[in-house]
Order: sequence, then structure tokens, then C-alpha cells
Amino acid sequence: KLNTLYIEKNLKKNKYFYLKKNITQLQRNKLWSLGEKGLLFEKTETRIYPHKNLFSHVIGQIDSDNYGISGAEKYFDKNLKNKNNKPLQLSLDTNLQYLIREELLESISVFKAKGAASVLMDANTGEILSLISLPDYNLNIRQDIKDQNFTNKITKGVFELGSIFKTFTIALAMENNLFSPNTIIKNIPDKINCSKYTISEHDEMPSSLSLKEILVRSSNIGTIKVARKIGENKLRTFLNDLKLLNTMDFELNEIGSPLNFLWNKCKLETVSYGHGITTTPLQAVAAYASISNGGTFVNPTLVKNKNAKVESKRVVN
Repeated sequence: KLNTLYIEKNLKKNKYFYLKKNITQLQRNKLWSLGEKGLLFEKTETRIYPHKNLFSHVIGQIDSDNYGISGAEKYFDKNLKNKNNKPLQLSLDTNLQYLIREELLESISVFKAKGAASVLMDANTGEILSLISLPDYNLNIRQDIKDQNFTNKITKGVFELGSIFKTFTIALAMENNLFSPNTIIKNIPDKINCSKYTISEHDEMPSSLSLKEILVRSSNIGTIKVARKIGENKLRTFLNDLKLLNTMDFELNEIGSPLNFLWNKCKLETVSYGHGITTTPLQAVAAYASISNGGTFVNPTLVKNKNAKVESKRVVN
């Protein structure tokens, strides 16, 4: 629908003005059929996205003047407009992106979920092979996306990720030679009191577990006993080394920041198994990669071969 007051106002003071930009072929045909000689159709250039929804949260949107306003379109806007530069090649794999998206869409249907997200990263290079956040949108249809459901859950979503943090606690214990994988931790109770809180197991556990079993069974109390042996200062430093507590540097503007918290009573205990601490899924993936790739932290990237000459920082042996 056209704003008649806007048209009337412009007719009185302007020789020409835009009725609407970026109309469809169907809209053009309807306007042309009016036979109004005062209507002119101006050709413009714009981007076409053959994959429509597939990369929406990574590629992002442009405005009616072809300026990037979100995603990689915004982050690399100046770079893309400089024709002297080489073409920008992202690290994403279309086949992987498609297959994972289909799985997520099916899972949303099965669990009647509001959304879903997934990220797949090469642990050695840091290159993002797939990054999906649902719901997504068709990049060829410009729209104002303010609904929080359209937030990029991988890069901007900040979550209390829970028991995956046990991996970091166990890794740090081994790094400091406090335990070996087969060390038996004895006298693990079903629950413990910490300040005014009671922390319990999610399932019944044996009273003695090896370090490996604490991780495999995801024992809350076993992890706490390990964390107390490590100490707050070392755990805090390690989480900083893994870049889990600060805002991550990444090639998108839609980046979330972990919530600040105080290392007060019981924080060592709860943080050790991932409660009372938040971060983004992208940061968690980078931290996991540093544990699994031989001990070096690699910054996640959307750009192909960007990290090839970057020296990685060692965080564990």
C-alpha cells in the first residue's frame, strides 16, 4: 500500500520522487498497466542470494542502497566495495550447511521447539564449516527483523551451558598433574552444602569414581572435589585463557558478551560444572577445540585460510 499523504505532499514540492524502491516484477506490471506517463521505472543493481535462507544469519542483509546492515554484508561492507581487493571467500561448506539445517528443522518439528542452532568448526584451523540459527529468513526478501527469535544463537546468544564446563575442569586438573585419568576420587557424597545452597547429583552415583568416570558420568560432586583441589585462581585464569569470559573477536557484528559475575561464595563449585557462568556457543566450541586439537587455542573465523599464518597460543600440554 502507498501512503497517499506522502504522495500528495511530494507532488506539491518536488519535480520527482521515489514512490517505492526495490519493487517486484509483479508490482511493476501492475503500475505499468495504469498507463500513467508520469511513472518511470529506474533500473538498479542488487545482490541475489541463490541459497535464500541457507546462510541468512552469516551473510546478513543489505539495505535498499546496497549497504550491508547485518552479518558478513555489514562486517565486510567496505572490503566488498573495494574492487581492487580479491574476492572474499568464506569457509562455509554448502553441503554441510544444508544437511545440518535439515536435521535441525526436523528436530524443531519433533520437539515442537521455538528454535535451534548448530556450529561446526575445524578444530585445527578454526574455520567455521557450518553455522545455523533457526528460525532464519530469505535474504532476497528484505525485512525488518527485530524478533528475538531471529537472534544468531551461536554468536550472539548467551547461555548457561552447564555440564560441558566439566571438560575444562578435568583438563585443568590433568594439566596441573593433580590427577591422572585413572586416579580414584573416594568418598563422593550424593549432595553437599555450599553456603546456604545444596548441590546434588542428577543421578545416583558410586561413592568412588576415577577422574575419567567423573567426566563420563558427568558427576557434579566429583567435579567439585576436583575443582577444590585446583583452586579458584587457576580455574579463573584457565577460563580466561580459553576466552570464555570476554567478548569474542569474530567476523560478525552480532556478537554476545558473557555476563559478568563475582567469584564469591560457592562460585568455584558451581562454575566447575557450568552453572552461574554464561558464554556464547561459539566461545564454547573454540574452547573445546583447544582441548581436542593438541592444546592450542585457535580463533574461530569465517574466512578461508585466514589462520594459516597465525601463531596459535598454547593453553594445555
